[in-house]
Amino acid sequence: MGERGALRTRLDRLSREVAKFGAVGAIGLLVNIGVSNLIWRTTDIPTVRAGLMATCVAILFNYVGFRYWTYRDRDKSGRTRELTLFLLFSAAGAVIETGVLYVATYGFGWNSPVQSNVFKVVGIGVATLFRFWSYRTWVFKALPVPAEEVPPVADRFLEPRRPAEPAPGTVRH
Repeated sequence: MGERGALRTRLDRLSREVAKFGAVGAIGLLVNIGVSNLIWRTTDIPTVRAGLMATCVAILFNYVGFRYWTYRDRDKSGRTRELTLFLLFSAAGAVIETGVLYVATYGFGWNSPVQSNVFKVVGIGVATLFRFWSYRTWVFKALPVPAEEVPPVADRFLEPRRPAEPAPGTVRH
């Protein structure tokens, strides 16, 4: 397989992974927003605390979707390690997500239902970038790629250039 073919294969895999991650995340977003709004409208639980509770529900939903659909082909040994790391990085994402909602609610006083939803979504968006990177890098580790699918070394430009062959009839010094 040539360099272009290998690159195309890697980009195809990455695009499928991003699409699956996005699909699970989109449903998780609906779960998160739905649970948040349900709590906000039916209880007296403060905005940020309710948002964090909804995030926890969405995290559980997302783990099932990621493990059994998005990353089903990834290494399945060490489930305890996987779940521990997932919860750790999910908690970091929840801090990011809830932090945005907290700043909007208590820092700026933006806590109408529309504003809470907007900043909940903004927080989820920022946290999603972190989660995508951390889950694919640390939690759902890729299995080794078979040797025939490994692309050629990309940094050949670092190798010293060989001197060009002299044209016929020229003398090298």
